[in-house]
Parts: sequence; structure tokens; C-alpha cells
Amino acid sequence: MADFTPKSITKPAERKLTTPIGTVANFLALIQDIIANNPWGCISYTSSAGTVAGVVRGSESYSDKVVYENTEAKIVGQITVRAPTSVAFSTDVSTIVAATAINTATNGTPGYDSSEDSSSCILKCHASNGENYSVTFRRDGITLSSYEADSIRTSIEACADTVALLA
Repeated sequence: MADFTPKSITKPAERKLTTPIGTVANFLALIQDIIANNPWGCISYTSSAGTVAGVVRGSESYSDKVVYENTEAKIVGQITVRAPTSVAFSTDVSTIVAATAINTATNGTPGYDSSEDSSSCILKCHASNGENYSVTFRRDGITLSSYEADSIRTSIEACADTVALLA
């Protein structure tokens, strides 16, 4: 019987942030800045679907809770909100907070505490050496996945060292 032969050796790397990214707006600004300015020097490539930019947004998700408090500031209810995009998340939260029927049923006042936000966005990248890899940003850390060349990790680490949000 034939053996499996490795075709590549890919590695993961992770950075825990000393302070979580404070708001969804800051998180989105960071992602947009990386896509727009391409600080890792990624290059576009051609696939069967056409030309693909060097850095593209992959999957993303956002979640948090809307908490209902009574007049004594006691929590009387909560709703977990999960959405696939930041726009859907904002729409969902504002719709829930404005829902009179829910507010009446819980007998509480809705509040949204952004300190409990959970944000995640995967950037798909194509290095100049031809490698495809992913960088996942979360509110509390960054994970680099499926890279082979240590120069990719070094480049991302050097860039992250210059961004206050990523300390």
C-alpha cells in the first residue's frame, strides 16, 4: 500500500492582544485599513473566477447581548445577537432595542454594552512567493494560518508591532 507524502508544511501562529479592541468601529477600521493599504505586500493573482486581490475579506461574524434592566438596575432579560456582517449586526441590535413588544414583555429597559462584543474577520492573503494564507482577526487576538515561509509571519508581526490596537 502506498504512503501519503506531505505536499507542504503549513504552520499557525497566534498573537494575544494585551487589550481587546474596544469597539466594532475600531475593529472594522483596522480591517479596512489592512485591505486598502496591503501592509504585508500581498499580490493579486488569477483564478478560474478572474483576478483576485492580494488581500480579500473572507468570512466574518459579530455577536453580543442586549441586556434588559428593571428600575433597580437588575438584569431581567437578555437577547444574544449574532450576525454575519457588521451592518447586519448593527441593524439587528437597533431593531431589538427599539422593539416595544420585547421591552414591554421583559418589563425592562434595553441596553447594549459593547465591551462584550465578539468580532471575527478572516482575511485571505496571497504572498509574493505564491503562498495563500489566512489571517483571522478577533477582538482579543490574531491568528495566522496555513503559511509555510517564516518571512510571512515576520512581515505580519512587524506590521502588527506598529499598530497600537494590536499590541
